[in-house]
Amino acid sequence: MLNRRHLLAVAGCLAGRGAMAEAPVDRLLVGGLHLRCGTASYRCAVGHGGVRTDKAEGDGATPIGRFPLRQVLYRPDRIGRVATGLPVRALQADDGWCDAPDDAQYNRLVKLPFAASHEVLWRADGLYDLIVVVGYNDEPVTSGRGSAIFLHVARADFGPTDGCVALARPALLDVLARCGPQTMLEVTG
Repeated sequence: MLNRRHLLAVAGCLAGRGAMAEAPVDRLLVGGLHLRCGTASYRCAVGHGGVRTDKAEGDGATPIGRFPLRQVLYRPDRIGRVATGLPVRALQADDGWCDAPDDAQYNRLVKLPFAASHEVLWRADGLYDLIVVVGYNDEPVTSGRGSAIFLHVARADFGPTDGCVALARPALLDVLARCGPQTMLEVTG
């Protein structure tokens, strides 16, 4: 279901005014189990390990802090082009994300097959139909500090994630329509 903001963003694209019909928000604020985008608030899920300042690989925690949004990845067989001011790339069936702390590609997009531990991004369950890569532990990458922190589609019951922030698909599309290159994700304790 598309709401007014998403439709305005799409209309802006069609009118040739860029990816957005209104000014982007400067931050997405996650507190408790809600994400605030401008004046709108959306239910979200966070990691089963809670939110932590001392995030480590495999702890299931969502990192506390302020992080840039790097790019949007989407399943082109399930979602049309995404209206947003962020860089957008269509996922491919052989995309993965390295979560092996000792590998040189740790916390990076990789092509499958991939020998080291990794997540498959082309999933059957729909949770990764739409992914926003969060700039956590990526400049520079620190081994073991955590990987694959995304904004992505939530489970129907909003069950906890493995460390990501998850929103209902319509909410995530709405939020993306309000994001631009300067938008930051801020997770509070």
